[in-house]
Amino acid sequence: MTRLEHANITVPDIDAATEFLAVVAPDFRTRIDAISERGYRWAHIGNDDFYIALQEPHVGIEPKPARPTYTNIGVNHIGLVVTGIDRITERLDADGYDVSYTTERERYRSRAYYYDRAGFEWELVEYHSDDPAQRNRYN
Repeated sequence: MTRLEHANITVPDIDAATEFLAVVAPDFRTRIDAISERGYRWAHIGNDDFYIALQEPHVGIEPKPARPTYTNIGVNHIGLVVTGIDRITERLDADGYDVSYTTERERYRSRAYYYDRAGFEWELVEYHSDDPAQRNRYN
């Protein structure tokens, strides 16, 4: 079976990214937070099976501005399966995170789309069925 182990993202502020992940993935922990030999900070935030690799821009390099999502080539959002989506979205709202767009509640899944402080979009999904035919609706 193939599964995604990690995603690697360059962020302007690892601490801000870690704060967001602490809300949406409370089982994640800092696996490592270090300074590379080249002087930039990097971290792995996750659990024993999956993590988000974060790194700050390389020292001495001016980062390019982020590209508009859904119109240019590249990653549009990162999806996480969560437990307790209502509790998570309440906390994101209270902490001032912006909703990307709202979705209607579905019988077999609940989804929410939020931007983190760096402007990355995250899809949060909680499934209410173990049946793939019910969970994965494509119409």
